[in-house]
Amino acid sequence: MRAEAQAMVKEIEESVELLRRRLDYDQAVVRLDELNARAEDPALWNDPKQAQAVMKERTRLESAIAIIKRLRAAIDDNVGLIEMAESEKDEAMIADAERALGEARTEAAKARLETLLSGEADPNNAYCEINAGAGGTEAQDWAEMLARMYTRWAERRGFKVSWLEESAGEEAGIKSCAFKVEGPNAYGWLKTESGVHRLVRISPFDGNARRQTSFASVWVYPEVDDDIEIELLDKDLRVDTYRASGSGGQHVNKTDSAVRITHIPSGIAVAVQQERSQHQNRAKALQMLKARLYEVELQKREAERLAIEANKTDIGWGHQIRSYVLQPYQMVKDLRTNVERSDPQKVLDGDLDEFMAASLAARVGEGNDKAAA
Repeated sequence: MRAEAQAMVKEIEESVELLRRRLDYDQAVVRLDELNARAEDPALWNDPKQAQAVMKERTRLESAIAIIKRLRAAIDDNVGLIEMAESEKDEAMIADAERALGEARTEAAKARLETLLSGEADPNNAYCEINAGAGGTEAQDWAEMLARMYTRWAERRGFKVSWLEESAGEEAGIKSCAFKVEGPNAYGWLKTESGVHRLVRISPFDGNARRQTSFASVWVYPEVDDDIEIELLDKDLRVDTYRASGSGGQHVNKTDSAVRITHIPSGIAVAVQQERSQHQNRAKALQMLKARLYEVELQKREAERLAIEANKTDIGWGHQIRSYVLQPYQMVKDLRTNVERSDPQKVLDGDLDEFMAASLAARVGEGNDKAAA
């Protein structure tokens, strides 16, 4: 085989082995047989919730097993075709087989990436909160730039963004904001963005054009599904109402309809000013609070591997996860994965997938998988 075809086969084989290992393939086949037997039992449908869970797991395993089988078949079939075509010197057949291998390689890469989104809450929608660090107008402008970056990222994927709360800066930017991102695996993609983000640039607010360093924190947590029960006791909640703030215009409320709810035992606070009705804002705030408490529980379960509770640390030096340098050179660097980009404007326009994929891979230990392969 030609070198390019050999390289594609090797890459697909490595992906297949990784997918088998992550799925625990042999056990998954046994489990799928069990689920198929349960699905054929009419008694299962007496409990719709249980039936839904069985069918959901069944679909997931069917899909994962089918991809592995399809990739394995693509290797076997097309390697055989290439060997036969080479013996017959049929260049057209060789080209067709190599094209099929290329398509299989693309599918393998996509499947490999999707296995990184296998966390309990990864399929859920996500809430995102951004807070400016110390530094006044500089940090507040940076917080607004981050909010724009994530909304642009969401728009690129066709996700829906709903603005929930915004506290405007004194001169420019925002002190804080909260918004909801709705789309497939929204939380799975965004979850590794939690942390402190650092910006280095020539200040547009400094008449002497001095270089400034600014910080802002990002906190991401999943929307809570209806089947996840989070108990909130009235005695543990403090509810404050206030007049909504923002950039002005018809969407800013003229009454004290904005709501902030503080969970006293944990100190977690959420605020919503999206709706004109205080009742509606309270309902959304309670939903956000449940999501925050759920995220805390998820963090506890994997605390030994994660340290991303950026909103509980100082927003400054020593806590940042990513640096965005606009002056004296152009670079964005993730300090956890060492992924670097020399086109910060594209990154700030929402081109974040490379950083997210690398962080997800590091989080699930893909580097260790490669070493073991």
